[in-house]
Amino acid sequence: MTESIETDVVVVGGGPCGSTVATLVAQQGHRVVQLEKERFPRYQIGESLLPSTVQGICRLLGVSDELDAAGFPLKRGGTFRWGANPEPWTFAFGISPKFAGSASTAYQVERMKFDQILLENARKHGVDVREEHSVTDVIEEDGRVCGVRCTDDAGVRREFRARYVVDASGNKSRIHARVGGKRQYSEFFRNIALFGYFTGGKRMPAPTEGNILAVAFNSGWFWYIPLSDELTSVGVVLHPDALKRIEGDRASALLELIAECPLIADYLSDAERVTSGPYGEVRVRKDYSYIQEKFWRPGLVLAGDAACFIDPVFSSGVHLATYSGLLAARSINTALGGTGAPEETTLFEEFEVRYRQEYARFHDFLVAFYDKHSDEESYFWKAKRVTGSAASSMQSFVDLVGGGSSDERALVDAGSYLDRRDGDIDDMIWAVAEAGANIQVQAATGGTADEQYPLRPGGLVPSADGLHWALPAQPAA
Repeated sequence: MTESIETDVVVVGGGPCGSTVATLVAQQGHRVVQLEKERFPRYQIGESLLPSTVQGICRLLGVSDELDAAGFPLKRGGTFRWGANPEPWTFAFGISPKFAGSASTAYQVERMKFDQILLENARKHGVDVREEHSVTDVIEEDGRVCGVRCTDDAGVRREFRARYVVDASGNKSRIHARVGGKRQYSEFFRNIALFGYFTGGKRMPAPTEGNILAVAFNSGWFWYIPLSDELTSVGVVLHPDALKRIEGDRASALLELIAECPLIADYLSDAERVTSGPYGEVRVRKDYSYIQEKFWRPGLVLAGDAACFIDPVFSSGVHLATYSGLLAARSINTALGGTGAPEETTLFEEFEVRYRQEYARFHDFLVAFYDKHSDEESYFWKAKRVTGSAASSMQSFVDLVGGGSSDERALVDAGSYLDRRDGDIDDMIWAVAEAGANIQVQAATGGTADEQYPLRPGGLVPSADGLHWALPAQPAA
């Protein structure tokens, strides 16, 4: 007999996206079950984070202290040997006012440790986390998804019935197709990644020693990510015409490609590849640039890599995943909030419109960035054009690659939401915000005024606590 369990929300996947949406929904008192097919800690790629994730989403989740204590390398920006300039060039997040002061850094993380912190945090917030539970299908009634079927490591079958199911189970999701529509693979980013881990690699001089290093060469480009004083993640992204290079022994192919890239070869001249443990395998990732035709249907929401992924060059994966988790949580929290909420279609269209817009910013810029005959000034200008920013081209570039070009307060000024929840900001200030006097609010809180205006006619705006959607304030007559 199959056990049946009732809850409000089921989140499939224990990664950063799943833990984000599960925690932010549970914070509102809703019952949340989170199902993860593996036992944590487990290996995962995607080690380089953006300030929007570290200083934004992670603050909302309440894990800042745990991240500080973990000792992850500080990432102050990025260094590139890319384009027409033969010398490496560096940018710093702190150039942008959006990432000024303490918000000017991110982390390079071992995902096994980072994901564990977020999953345990979900538990602390009351999420019923169940590891080694593999979801096999969704439950559908009258055209609506109303739960999932799963099997645990002992072979016990269970049904979890819920108002909403969030598929945050990544690019290998088993249920993403149940939303309807197809997964559309990019015709432009038809690349493949080959990657492994090394000990003893060199570091750039301070203060850039924690930066990601990206180096273009004839067959593609390398990433070089310092995960600790000793451990380095090294991967090569190959153009389609070079894919035959990895048909044989992967480890040998990686070493041969490193030898063809002088800068990376120099940084690894005294290093050794890790050959045992979770970092001992040379792995391949292919077909990773895609987007679903649909992100939701009644009862089912796709978030994170289950919905879309672009390209690893600017480390946007965890940013898109956690941001989509926030957007999904807002829609679910509002839908579960009772009477007076906007219609479900309006709520989840807001989720999808904003998620697609963020995806499009990175996608369109990366298409331009892969023109390796330009120089950095041209790339900065292209970022300004893609984002439509009024800031300088350099700041527009940093805002984009730091995850802050959307002007979403949760990503660049999470503290103002936390202050509101804690009651530390005078209610009068927020009353002014809700009345639409945006300039006064921005001066008082440092918040982003633009998000008081919807992205589209009939659209919604974030609520004062950042965890719901609200109708935009009507301008004074």
